[in-house]
Amino acid sequence: MTNREQTVFVVDDEVSVRNSLKWLLESVQIPVQTFESGHAFLAAHTDNRQGCIVLDVRMPGMSGLELMKRLHNMGMRAPIIFLSAHGDVPMAVQALKDGAFDFLEKPYNNQRFLDCVQSALERDALNRLNRNADEELLERLKNLTVREQEIITLVVAGKSNKEIGKLLNISHKTVEAHRGRLMAKMGVNNLVDLVRVMTTHYAVNGNISSLMDQ
Repeated sequence: MTNREQTVFVVDDEVSVRNSLKWLLESVQIPVQTFESGHAFLAAHTDNRQGCIVLDVRMPGMSGLELMKRLHNMGMRAPIIFLSAHGDVPMAVQALKDGAFDFLEKPYNNQRFLDCVQSALERDALNRLNRNADEELLERLKNLTVREQEIITLVVAGKSNKEIGKLLNISHKTVEAHRGRLMAKMGVNNLVDLVRVMTTHYAVNGNISSLMDQ
């Protein structure tokens, strides 16, 4: 699922580590960029770049954990792999709790590192596909009328046309007409597809209707 547009961003204050990882990644045709500090990375990085980030935990000025928190606050979602010569269990647990993809100790095994990077790149590609699908769905939802938004929320909640009509004080035939138009706008052919599309991307805590406020 990885692609040529993906890049591995290595952030480590040790030049020998940066050079070693650059050589290793390029030996398997994976594009790589290296940075000597978190500040240097932030100055050059944009969220539209595809790939993953390899961070050293302990760096002067800004630690890897601090950089990860900064990236999360900025809305950057690239998977993060931590490398550390000083890593211990509490630090690894904290990094994973904070959203790290994985945590490897130096000296790292080359094949294990490459496998981890490959998995992180696959996760990045999958996440982007899901975000693109979510954005497309949100745009379709925004094209619905207020009444269609009310009906789609009730349809996904499992209400029948008759039940929806009673709740909205309209006839079931009017509900059918609205449902036909909203399904065309959503690009689905039947009720099953409509429910599947909606629940696949937005059934977190059953709060599908919150989409209408975005």
